Amino acid sequence: MTDDPRPAQLRRMKAIALGMLLAMVAGFVLAHAMGNAGIWAWVSAFCEAATVGALADWFAVVALFRHPLGLPFPHTAIIPRGKARIGDSLAVFVRDHFLEPQALLAKLEVFDPAARLGQWLARPEQAARLAQAARGWMVQALDMLDERAVREGIQRFVVGRLRAWDAAATAGEVLDLLTADGRHQELLDEALRRLARWLDDDAVKRRASALLVKHARREWPRLVGTVDWVKPVEGIADSLAERIAHALLAELNEILSQPEHPLRRDYERWLQDYMARLRSDPALATQVDRIKQQLIDHPSVQAYVQGLWDQIHAALRRDLERGDSAIARHLEQTLAGLGQALGRDPELRTAINQHVLAGAEKLAGRLRGGVTEHIAQTVKGWDERHLVRQLELSVGRDLQYIRFNGTLVGGLIGVLLHAAITLLPW
Repeated sequence: MTDDPRPAQLRRMKAIALGMLLAMVAGFVLAHAMGNAGIWAWVSAFCEAATVGALADWFAVVALFRHPLGLPFPHTAIIPRGKARIGDSLAVFVRDHFLEPQALLAKLEVFDPAARLGQWLARPEQAARLAQAARGWMVQALDMLDERAVREGIQRFVVGRLRAWDAAATAGEVLDLLTADGRHQELLDEALRRLARWLDDDAVKRRASALLVKHARREWPRLVGTVDWVKPVEGIADSLAERIAHALLAELNEILSQPEHPLRRDYERWLQDYMARLRSDPALATQVDRIKQQLIDHPSVQAYVQGLWDQIHAALRRDLERGDSAIARHLEQTLAGLGQALGRDPELRTAINQHVLAGAEKLAGRLRGGVTEHIAQTVKGWDERHLVRQLELSVGRDLQYIRFNGTLVGGLIGVLLHAAITLLPW
């Protein structure tokens, strides 16, 4: 970071002004030493008046910032003594000229922010630049987030919403959707077809036969083990399993082929009754809610909810750190589309301008008092020496020209007065 050049510039200008003052004093002394005759009288008049002018303007310039020579002359050190008044005046100036609602709105209306925004966004490089800048801001925002606080906040939000969720009512709404246009019958048909395919599987029949044999040997061990003339139990079980499977398949095919089968009517009645109970039966609603609460409190569910932020954070960072970020690309397309829409849709521009003007009016109204007070208190709270130093560095260099002009103008006035005294007939 380079040093501030203003102190050196100010010192140089002060040295020049002081050199001019000393030159005038030297010229005045020299003119008196030469007898103030002839040309020296004119030199004396110029230098005398220039010295007075230089001293007067030096006093005036210094009096703005401090007491000249450290002496408490009246009406000197104007800036530090009037710091409170300056703060109030500056605050009122900003309030009346920058935050006056009507003036601000008039300037914004002429500016036409929506049209200018549309023109700016319509340029592809601008939309791309803004999207890339937003990508960088989002990465920084991810770094600044307190992950523990976010994780706990997400958990509180998700778990809170789940606990407040009326699961019974939602289940009723889902069943309403499933039963619309006979979808529940289609669901039943598909379930029956899958059951039929399962029952017709040889492996299922063998398992059923094995279960029958196991049950027979456990319930009738003597009969199965001692009677030789009885058909082997394995064969009986195989035959029985095959017959049961054929019977069930026949029943399933009958149900599938008959839209008004009694089983379908029973299924319809049961489903409608259950849906009605979900809406009106407090006991069933309490039971569903208890199941929901048990699921929410399950450690696996809690761990999943706690890990949501880690997954979201990782996914966002992976995307945002890529040069071809999908988020940035989508944002760029959105911004470009907004620019094009603003360019061709006057109603959209008018709506946006109205929102901007309304927002600016409200903001200006809220800020007027607060900003005015803030500016006044800030200026009043500044250190006087720091305030004087900063103002002197800002305008002190230009103020030295007053001393230059005072020296030269004073000298010219001295010459004119000397000419008037000596040349005019009195």
